[in-house]
Amino acid sequence: MKFTELNLLPEILKSLEEQGYETPSPIQEKSIPSLLEGRDLLGCAQTGTGKTCAFAVPILQMLHIEQQENKTNQRQIKALILTPTRELAIQIHESFKTYGKYLDLKTAVIFGGVNQKPQAAEIRRGVDILVATPGRLNDLINQNIVSLKHVSKFVLDEADRMLDMGFIHDVKKVVALIPKDRQTLLFSATMPNEIVRFVNALLTSPVKVTVTPVSSTVEIIKQSIYFVDKNNKHNLLVHLLRKSDIPSVLVFCRTKHGCDRIVKDLKKVDITGMAIHGNKSQNARQNALAAFKEGEIRVLVATDIAARGIDIDGLSYVINYDLPNVPETYVHRIGRTGRAGANGSAISFCDFDEKAYLKDIEKVIKLRVDVVKEHPFPMQFFEPAPKETRLPMSQRSNQQGKSSGKNPKNGGGQKGGGGQKSGNGQKSSAGQKSSAGQKSSAGQKSSGGQKSGNGQKKSSKSQWSEASDFTPRKRNSLASRVKSSKPYSKKK
Repeated sequence: MKFTELNLLPEILKSLEEQGYETPSPIQEKSIPSLLEGRDLLGCAQTGTGKTCAFAVPILQMLHIEQQENKTNQRQIKALILTPTRELAIQIHESFKTYGKYLDLKTAVIFGGVNQKPQAAEIRRGVDILVATPGRLNDLINQNIVSLKHVSKFVLDEADRMLDMGFIHDVKKVVALIPKDRQTLLFSATMPNEIVRFVNALLTSPVKVTVTPVSSTVEIIKQSIYFVDKNNKHNLLVHLLRKSDIPSVLVFCRTKHGCDRIVKDLKKVDITGMAIHGNKSQNARQNALAAFKEGEIRVLVATDIAARGIDIDGLSYVINYDLPNVPETYVHRIGRTGRAGANGSAISFCDFDEKAYLKDIEKVIKLRVDVVKEHPFPMQFFEPAPKETRLPMSQRSNQQGKSSGKNPKNGGGQKGGGGQKSGNGQKSSAGQKSSAGQKSSAGQKSSGGQKSGNGQKKSSKSQWSEASDFTPRKRNSLASRVKSSKPYSKKK
């Protein structure tokens, strides 16, 4: 079947032709006709199967026809696409602009992490199609900047990830504000039971389109696993990047700190890379993604949330530096490669503590991942790593004080070398201060150092011990009192 056989508008066909689209993918072929009829749709398809085009094209066509029939210039939000991440929202927005290039429809995208003023200004100028993340959308709704009372097309994309990220309550708030007389589309790469229950409440007699089995991995992707100790994962990554023919690679890491550490370590061996994660600003994330697409850097390191929606043409390699503890996340990760039928490779590192995750992944994908045994960093530890015990905050602060030699209770703060005082209060070196820095009545500096009328030392140790029970501000106040020879007393 060709796109020309799907009864699409000439303007849309022209834009598709410019993008080199001739034959629709399976999900496009199955979805577009039903959506043009106004049916609700439940799509279970992996990322990279062309589902964005599958819902964008019919929405554009239906809104254009409605616009021509009503002959009104007033722009109101008639289509809402809700997606979990900023990157995916931007990608969908760009797709709508591309496919609707020759139509008089205005598309906008809103997401958090950036100043809302430009987004709010664009909405006030009038929008037909809005692509949004749940958090920013609800913010603008609460400010009466966004109104959903005219929405007739609602798309919930990456629904499984939306639930994983805890957006279910935000989504329900949005759904409650959309007219019930609407067309609803829900797409999900996986179909856990939570999604099934959500579908039953959200969709009305939907057309079900399943392109691949639930949680299946793209067969064209070559998957392999390396058993390696945790402290050798970096060495193995460097080895693969140096010895293998890997022009560029997307590396997945479990934590934001881990992403930054990997990039820092790669830089030490002259391998270019950048990280994207939730702590990075939107501009920093976009710049890193653009640099990776343009080939300016070789490695892009990302967390699962930040990488959601990344669409990179020709990406051949994905490396799971840390195995995910959720099998469906593995499916999403390796789906970044092998897109649109292209070849791809997914390499995973697995330490002893992650073997249980691997077993769960293989159970879900119903496939044994090939084990690479010949590599210079084979696993040496075959027992769980001991868990680090963290001391209470009070004990940690006391240990830090002792290690730095500034514990108030031992008269801390004394300097070694020539600046120390002798026990009789005489200076060991002229002009140098004692640990407390206070003078005796004879003009000599003492080690404990308060003034006394007869020149005898009066230790301030007890007062410093008392000070250790107070906050830093109170300690400073105490120190100033001691220096001014005014005895410290608690307020009554």
